[in-house]
Amino acid sequence: MTSSSAAADSLAVSERRALADLLDELGPDAPTCCAGWTTAHLAAHLVVRDRRPDAMPGYVLEMLPGLARLGGWAHRVEDATRSRSSYRDLVDLVRSGAPRWSPLTWPGLDRFNVPEFAIHHEDVRRAQASWSPRELPAAAQDELWTPATLYARRGAGRRGVVLRRTDRPGVETRIGAGGRTVEGEPLELLLWASGRRDVARVSVG
Repeated sequence: MTSSSAAADSLAVSERRALADLLDELGPDAPTCCAGWTTAHLAAHLVVRDRRPDAMPGYVLEMLPGLARLGGWAHRVEDATRSRSSYRDLVDLVRSGAPRWSPLTWPGLDRFNVPEFAIHHEDVRRAQASWSPRELPAAAQDELWTPATLYARRGAGRRGVVLRRTDRPGVETRIGAGGRTVEGEPLELLLWASGRRDVARVSVG
């Protein structure tokens, strides 16, 4: 594995472990920011993502306009995984990470774990009444900037968007027509771009 992959893994691994700790602390019935999902649903989703490559096409297709229905197989696998596994076992599998044969451990593809676990960690944190923003290191915010811009490209629409970092003056990216400007730290911009607009601490103008 290259040094750049190792650097990406460090944030992905720390977010995974922190999320597993929080899932363990809250138990299976706590709310999340994913509509209709408890912590048990989210744990099963992460286990399936790590260990069932046959479900991966569904996750990709459901993110595309008009193709959400094609994610049905992946969600049926999640339901089966949740029903036949104890919550403790699910959290242990989340914590242990993807097996070596999983494409998500391959150099180059492991970078997809960074936004996945950062977003879902916040999905659990921000659904709890006592949540407060985290102060991430500058290096972590830098690493989340690229995923934030990629997610924003997917959902920018015809108006386009300008993403502007508030933690690094002068750093921004224009997508399409740039018809609106969204300002915030990269983690907050990532949450906004991934659809968590009710909990993302950004300024939209």
